[in-house]
Amino acid sequence: GKTAPPATEPAPAAPKKEPVPTPKEEPAPAPAADKAPAPEHPPAMEQPPAPADEPAPVPTAEATPAPEEGSPAPPAEPQAPAPEPKPEKPKAEPPSSPLSLAVEEVSENSVTLTWKAPEQTGRSGLDGYVVEICKDGSTDWTAANKEPFLSTRYTIQDLSSGQKIHVRVKAVSASGASVPATLEQPVLIREILQLPRIRMPRHLRQTYVRHVGDAVNMMIPFQGKPQPEVIWTKGDQPLDTSRINIRNTEKDTIFYIREAQRSDSGKYELAVRINGAEDKATLDIRVIEPPAPPQNLKLVDVWGFNVALEWTPPADNGNSEIKGYVVQKSDKKSGKWFTALERCTRTSCTISDLIIGNTYSFRVFAENACGLSEKAAVTSGVAHIKKTKTAYQPEKMPQRDMMEPPKFTQPLTDRTTTRGYSTHLFCCVRGFPQPKIIWMKNQMEIREDPKYIAMIEQGVCSLEIRKPSPFDGGIYTCKAVNPLGEASVDCKLDVK
Repeated sequence: GKTAPPATEPAPAAPKKEPVPTPKEEPAPAPAADKAPAPEHPPAMEQPPAPADEPAPVPTAEATPAPEEGSPAPPAEPQAPAPEPKPEKPKAEPPSSPLSLAVEEVSENSVTLTWKAPEQTGRSGLDGYVVEICKDGSTDWTAANKEPFLSTRYTIQDLSSGQKIHVRVKAVSASGASVPATLEQPVLIREILQLPRIRMPRHLRQTYVRHVGDAVNMMIPFQGKPQPEVIWTKGDQPLDTSRINIRNTEKDTIFYIREAQRSDSGKYELAVRINGAEDKATLDIRVIEPPAPPQNLKLVDVWGFNVALEWTPPADNGNSEIKGYVVQKSDKKSGKWFTALERCTRTSCTISDLIIGNTYSFRVFAENACGLSEKAAVTSGVAHIKKTKTAYQPEKMPQRDMMEPPKFTQPLTDRTTTRGYSTHLFCCVRGFPQPKIIWMKNQMEIREDPKYIAMIEQGVCSLEIRKPSPFDGGIYTCKAVNPLGEASVDCKLDVK
């Protein structure tokens, strides 16, 4: 009856050890396990050491339910290795190859390499890298480092000057070694005083655009000692020297095409290389020309003062994106073309404000970065803006009686003037028909007297008294008379 409790007690004791991967928690459960089995049975003292010896593998915790099935502790030990192959299956995948392997520096007896970590390292993680070398002409690869290291930079020492070697790097983990990353070219062991470097001009870092027939002339500086090897390619193929001229100096390379063609467009690769160490750059050249005219231009509809047009993009865009379309109209009378829409971005439009009675033709140009298409698409038909047949009927309005008796809107005002200085009297009158104006002085009508000049203009009546004397003072009256009546205003004039 005492054998049953120890069998059940180690079971809970083992789960206490299950979350014990960290060293901080190990001492706490260990004495607890010692205290529990010590008073009960000496054999229980033998059980805790077995799991204590194997803290790393978790499967011992998975095997702890086995004693609950009524079997003693010994069968748990053979079960512990049994689940171990299961987690090994994902570990079977080795890491992927290191990336961007390149030569950083070469001296008389060493070469320094750099690379980037692989994309996939596997569950177990990287143990490090192994650098291997092989003499040019041989197939025997030997490890340059005895043990894997985690740095992505390594210097191979003790090499012979003038020796050519091939280099490769493997990523190593518990699951195995990766496919090696290998330098494309063998490295010649001699001192590189200055590593090759292309100094790409700013305007060549973007797409270099030229028109058909233009000259392409690019100078790209570089540096490197000893004299680097300069290699130009297009799509991994050598350049067509019948069209493209390359001239290299110690410090730059010149790329020249006398007359550019559309076929010269594309990506050109430049490599500057010294003993396996190299720098690369890509130039994107685009040769453009005006586009073809738009296609299928149709006169879709005509209504009122408006016309609707439709077309499709040109068959050839001139190797440049179509920016828009220019729509022009021409009336039959003048025969001249006028721009109705500039840079229309769609392939349809409506032209408005056309003149009634005119007949119009329309044409459309395509436009790209090079300019307008040389030819235009012209409508096959014409649009006649017809006069509307609806007759205008003026609204019948009652005729207004415009007759009005005279009425002064601005009276005469009293004036004081100086002897010998001409003076004017003003007033305003209205009435229809236009009233007759009569001027009077002291109730006596002023007739054709050269001393007085009477005028009326736009309803403004004026009387000029030329060089008055004290005798000319008195009461002046302006009377307006028409068939509907009469009106008068007066004022006093003093001459001093």
